[in-house]
Amino acid sequence: MRRLHHGLTALVVLLGLALSACGSEPDTFTGTRLTNPFKAADVELADTSGAPYSLGADTKKPLTLVFFGYTSCPDYCPMVMNNLAAAINRLDAADKRKVDVVFVTTDPARDDAQTLRTYLDRYNKSFIGLTGSIEQVIEAGDSLHVYVSDGKLLPTGGFDLGGHTTSTLAVDPHHQAVALWNQETSSAEFAADIHALLTDD
Repeated sequence: MRRLHHGLTALVVLLGLALSACGSEPDTFTGTRLTNPFKAADVELADTSGAPYSLGADTKKPLTLVFFGYTSCPDYCPMVMNNLAAAINRLDAADKRKVDVVFVTTDPARDDAQTLRTYLDRYNKSFIGLTGSIEQVIEAGDSLHVYVSDGKLLPTGGFDLGGHTTSTLAVDPHHQAVALWNQETSSAEFAADIHALLTDD
């Protein structure tokens, strides 16, 4: 059953990436630009290699896209991650070099480093996975107005955010969230907005 589940997940990812190449680019900014940016807290999490990583100190590229979720999420997380992966594929080489994608687990008891790495590699091997204690994850989320502890409590002590708006945030090199998107954002909309943010004066 586990193999079937992973096979279906991989098929959904591949189909989504293929279909995302179709369609026209939106003419307007789809997400929400934040006139009062959220400052990311300097909370030390760990990436999948075990190295420390803080959203409040290590988001140094022109744009870092941050999403909070968990690897066993059955719906919103794979949908958003698929659209982010497809959006990155839409960017030209110059834009791709300026963007990181960070996935912060809200279920650290199950999402150890290897689980996160395996999950993210299905989307894009360059994606960064972060974990830590649930208290650290909550603190990191709160500073970006992602209220992890308001989600549905999982048996592991983590949280499922699917009952709430599952936002993706754009964090600038000053470690401030300057824009956000909801879970319904398409890959074309993400790509167009990412390019717009990268070309802002």
